[in-house]
Amino acid sequence: MRYDPDRPLVVQSDSTLMLEADHPQGEEAGSALSRFAELVKTPGQIHTYRMTPLSLWNAASSGLSVERILDVLNGYGKFDVPLQVKQNVIHFVGRYGLVKLVPDGQRMMLAADDAELLEKLAGYKSLQSYFIGGTAAAGALEICPAYRGMIKQDLIKLGFPVQDLAGYHHGEVLPIRLRGSTAAGEPFVLRDYQRNAADAFYDGERLHGGSGVVVLPCGAGKTVIGIAALARLQCAALILTTNVASVRQWKRELLDKTDLDEELVGEYCGDRKEVRPVTIATYQILTHRHRKDDGFSHMSLFNERDWGLIIYDEVHLLPAPVFRATADIQATRRLGLTATLVREDGREEDVFSLVGPKLFEAGWKDLEQKGWVARVQCTEVRVPLTEPLREVYTRAEARHKHRIAGENPVKLDVLVDLLNRHKEEPTLVIGQYLDQLKHISEKVGAPMISGDMPHEERDGLYERFNRGDIRTLVVSKVANFAIDLPDARVAIQVSGSFGSRQEEAQRLGRILRPKRENNNAFFYSLVSDDTREQDFSMHRQLFLLEQGYRYEIRKSEPGCGSGREMEERHEACGAAGEHA
Repeated sequence: MRYDPDRPLVVQSDSTLMLEADHPQGEEAGSALSRFAELVKTPGQIHTYRMTPLSLWNAASSGLSVERILDVLNGYGKFDVPLQVKQNVIHFVGRYGLVKLVPDGQRMMLAADDAELLEKLAGYKSLQSYFIGGTAAAGALEICPAYRGMIKQDLIKLGFPVQDLAGYHHGEVLPIRLRGSTAAGEPFVLRDYQRNAADAFYDGERLHGGSGVVVLPCGAGKTVIGIAALARLQCAALILTTNVASVRQWKRELLDKTDLDEELVGEYCGDRKEVRPVTIATYQILTHRHRKDDGFSHMSLFNERDWGLIIYDEVHLLPAPVFRATADIQATRRLGLTATLVREDGREEDVFSLVGPKLFEAGWKDLEQKGWVARVQCTEVRVPLTEPLREVYTRAEARHKHRIAGENPVKLDVLVDLLNRHKEEPTLVIGQYLDQLKHISEKVGAPMISGDMPHEERDGLYERFNRGDIRTLVVSKVANFAIDLPDARVAIQVSGSFGSRQEEAQRLGRILRPKRENNNAFFYSLVSDDTREQDFSMHRQLFLLEQGYRYEIRKSEPGCGSGREMEERHEACGAAGEHA
C-alpha cells in the first residue's frame, strides 16, 4: 500500500475523509473536496468530510466525473483509496441519470437502458399508482404527468435520482432585453461566472430540462443570474423570495438592468397584490392562512398566469408547503438561487428532486481572489461569563443555557472595543434576541432594526447607512437576508440561532460585496467561553470552513460588570424572553 506522509488527506473505507487543515495543501484540498463531499466536523486541525449519495449526485449533475473525484482522492491522499470507496463513488455517481423522464409524443415516460431495473421499479407498490400500465415496454414505463414531481421524490428515496428530460412549456411570451448600462450610467456586463451560471441553466434546457440550482456566495450577484436567465427565456416569471426588502431589491434590479416597463413588474406581498408578467412574491405570503386548519390563502399564485419560469431565491429556505406546490408544477422551468445547499431540516433531497440538481457553483475563495467579493477576516472572540452568571448558567435548564450564553453582558465590553477599533468603518451588529439588541442600541447610540419596524422606516435607515450618515446599525435576524448594504465592511455577531450553518453564511454575506477601495472586511462572532454556545458556534462555522474561510480564535479578558441589568434579568426569569 502506498504511503506518502507529505500529503494532507486520509480516505477511510466508510467514505469519511480526514483532512489536515493546516497542511500547506489543506485549503486547496478542502476546496476540491467540497465539490463532492460535505464537511461534518472540525475538531482542532483535522477536518472531517463525508461523501454521501446526495453529495455525489450533485457532483455528477454539475459535470464531475468518477475519474475526477478519484483523481482528487488519490492526489491528496496519504494512502491508496480503499476499494470500498472506489466502488461507492462508481456506484452512486453512476446512478445519476440511470433513470430518466423523457417525452414520447404526448406521453411522459420513465426510461432506463436496464430492462431489469425498470421491471424492478414497476414492482414497487409505492410507485405503482404513478404508472399507466404496469409493465415496461420498449425500455420505458408510462407515467401520469400529474405525478412527475412525486415520482422523482419517491425514486430518490429509493436511491435512484431521476434525470428529468421530459421538457417544459414556454409559458406566456415576454420580450425582455438586458441593458448595456445601468440607470446610473455605469456599464452593465455579466461577470464571467454569472454568464457561466446563466449558460449552465440555459444549457439545462438540453441536459436537465430547464431546472436546477445555482450556488454562489452572498454579494456575488445571484439576482443578476436570475435576470439573465429570464432574458434568455423571454417568458413570464414568478420570483419567490424571503421578505419585502428582497422583493423591492429584485424589482429595482429588474428595472435597472432590463428594458422592462415598471407596469410589467408586480409586487405580491403585504398590501400590494399585483399579478403582472413578472411577479415578485414572498414565501411568507404564499404560506399565509387565516387559521391553522384553513388552506393557504395565496398558493393559487402559482396558477394566476402561464408562468414560463419560477425563480426560488434563497432556495435553501423554501417552506414545506411550497415544496408541495412545486411538485405540482414540474412542467414549468425552475431556477433555484442560494449561497448554500445546506438545509437545517434535512430536505436537501427535495430541493434536488423538485427544484433541480446543482447546475453551477463558484467557490467563495475563488471569487475573493478575483476581487468579485471582499476578502473577509473571520474572528471568533471567546468571552467569559462572570462568576455570578456562571452560577446561573450552571443551574439553568438545558433549553435556557444557550440564551444565557448568547446574552452574556460581558459581550457589550468586547463589542464597544471592536466598535472603537473600527469606528470609521460601516458596521452591522447582528443578534438573535431583541432585549439584547435594544440594550446594545441604547448603550452604543446606534439605531436598531427589527421585524416590528415598518418597511419604509427600515429602508430609510438602510439608505442613510449607505450614504454614510449612519456608521453603525444594530439589526435582528430580519437582516440575515436580502438587504443591499454594499459598503458594510464589519459585521459583529453577538448571538445566533443555535448551530445554524445557513445563518452564519448569510450573516457573513452581509459584508461580502466588493469594496470600492480597500477590498477587506471583518466578521466577528462573540461566543461565551466554555458554554453550549461555543459548541453551537463550531457547527455554525462548518459551511464557511468548507468554503475555505478560517476563524482566528481570540479570548477576551473578563469585563467589569457592564450590563448588570441583563444579568439580573437572567437570574429573575431564567432567560425566558422574546426572540428577534
